[in-house]
Amino acid sequence: MDANTAVDLCRQSLLAALLLAAPILLVGMAVGLIVGLLQALTQVQDQTVSFVPKLVAMSAVTIACLPWLMGRLVEFAQQIFVSAAMP
Repeated sequence: MDANTAVDLCRQSLLAALLLAAPILLVGMAVGLIVGLLQALTQVQDQTVSFVPKLVAMSAVTIACLPWLMGRLVEFAQQIFVSAAMP
């Protein structure tokens, strides 16, 4: 494996990780923003109030997106194995 192949493998790995984590992180960010606004409006400043809704929303999105996430992960693994088999 030469340096160009290693750099390309690292780039593909980082891109795959970003693509797989994006839906979960975006939902967590959106729920955190909404809960933060509600906390500012109601002046309730408890840490668990912001943690529990984010945890529930991110878990729900993970379960809902699991077939897509696993499909992308299997596709990426197949690409890696095919590229590793080539001399």
